[in-house]
Amino acid sequence: MSLAAPDALALLLQAHAHNRLAHAYLVTGAQGSGKRELVLELCAKVLGCEPGAVLAHPDVHSIAPESKSRKLLIEQLRGLEGELRMRSSLGGSKFGIIFEADRLVPQAANAFLKTLEEPPPKTHLLLLSELPEQLLETILSRCVEIPLRAPLNKGLSPSATAAAEVVCNFFSTRKPDLQGGLWLAQQLQALLAQTKESIHDSAAQAFKAEEKQYKQTVDPKWLDQLEESHAARTEALYIGERTRLLEVLEAFWTDVLLLQNGQPARHLPLCSEHAQNAASALRTDEAIARVQAVTRMREHLGMTGVNEALALEHGILSGFAP
Repeated sequence: MSLAAPDALALLLQAHAHNRLAHAYLVTGAQGSGKRELVLELCAKVLGCEPGAVLAHPDVHSIAPESKSRKLLIEQLRGLEGELRMRSSLGGSKFGIIFEADRLVPQAANAFLKTLEEPPPKTHLLLLSELPEQLLETILSRCVEIPLRAPLNKGLSPSATAAAEVVCNFFSTRKPDLQGGLWLAQQLQALLAQTKESIHDSAAQAFKAEEKQYKQTVDPKWLDQLEESHAARTEALYIGERTRLLEVLEAFWTDVLLLQNGQPARHLPLCSEHAQNAASALRTDEAIARVQAVTRMREHLGMTGVNEALALEHGILSGFAP
């Protein structure tokens, strides 16, 4: 289940207070979810400095894409590893931060595995990624993932707004039964299909522009690699949009739980009236079961080889029309 950045920070600080801060975290989330702010706040609290001074702190070492290709190169990883092997300047914790970790070239990613699995003493590695699907499985397995969700009450993307409107229409015009659940699943599938088509169209235009430039400047064999890279990034962008759509469904039931506990709904204002009605109609354990159903759906959709339409239909029926 994705977290709001303040909630994630509270959990990390609690882990630090009990000396249970993991050696490697992967902080994921869309643009605006607060990945950078979370990491800087955590380092600031642990090291006793201001967030704005974290990147200049002698015990914080960071890298970000710098080359024209916007890739993280092996030379940068080697430099980071060398800095992390040095003793702490203040005798406490050290942090290694990798911004846009999904930009790691395969050679650099593989070379970093040993350090990621066994970093130097008192060292914590923080990887940030908007597209974790592009990271090697060997990196994912060595990190504790912290998935963040964007603060929905600060503005939804067009596709997320459309998803919220579908949810509102469901509660306004349908019953939470099999027929209503199938209608909701069909509406969301149609929305995902439109999103995928839009992403593929934009990617095709970008590829054509780069293809023309590559033909004039590099060996033609690089075109195959360029096409593969575009295909992978297109798929990752779609998965990111799909995740944001599912976060809308998760946010609805989270608001229901907040209302049941005497707190205001703050994640999805567009559906606040329907969330209030659901909070009054359901027991707390029933609302928790709905959140868990949506979370399981997200997990299933993240598995290789899963039929998206079937997983979405089953998850919607479990979460909205059990």
